[in-house]
Amino acid sequence: MDEKDLLHELMTNTDDEIKLTPKQAKILQAAMEIFAEKGYASTSTSEIAKRAGVAEGTIFRHYKTKKELLLSIVSPMITKFAIPFFADHFIKEVFEKKENESYEELLRTIIINRFNFVKRNQSLLKILLQEISFHEELQIKFKEIFIGKVYPRFTKLIKQYTEQGEISNDFNPNTVIRLMMTTVIGFIITRFVVMPNHEWDDEYEIEQTIRFIRNGLQ
Repeated sequence: MDEKDLLHELMTNTDDEIKLTPKQAKILQAAMEIFAEKGYASTSTSEIAKRAGVAEGTIFRHYKTKKELLLSIVSPMITKFAIPFFADHFIKEVFEKKENESYEELLRTIIINRFNFVKRNQSLLKILLQEISFHEELQIKFKEIFIGKVYPRFTKLIKQYTEQGEISNDFNPNTVIRLMMTTVIGFIITRFVVMPNHEWDDEYEIEQTIRFIRNGLQ
């Protein structure tokens, strides 16, 4: 699924709390694209209107301010659909794969999965990174999804690999998860946000990240 398909998925899978007219859908898509490109603070409603192909007054008929547009449309869409979708996608692609027979294979699957997912959906992830620090409701929802869906699967596998001797029993599962996730997320953010134009050897960097985590936890 590429970024356009994911945007369509987020806009069409609405519930009773979010009813979008065709013009609102265009405004939403335009806002998400420009927020990702320039950030919320640097985006004007006139730019959103121009890209959406509507009059600027149309935006203000639905949303009193640019802030209301962000909170009423972008943030709820991310909260209700994007974060659960990412979590469900992650669980399906990583934890339901039968070939994860060793800890190193699990690491490789996680890193490649997240790397490819972010590569295909950089705009949406950029909005999430930009806005999650400023909106408590996004933080709460993210914690609920991770703790409720992802964390239990992680913990079960970490205990399994510790019993098999692939991870040192000096580390408890919480520490292992923290060290894994901060390393993987740090690599991905550096690759796609901090230094996207650097001449990366992606395959080499992925393998070195796997080696760093695996050796450290052994």
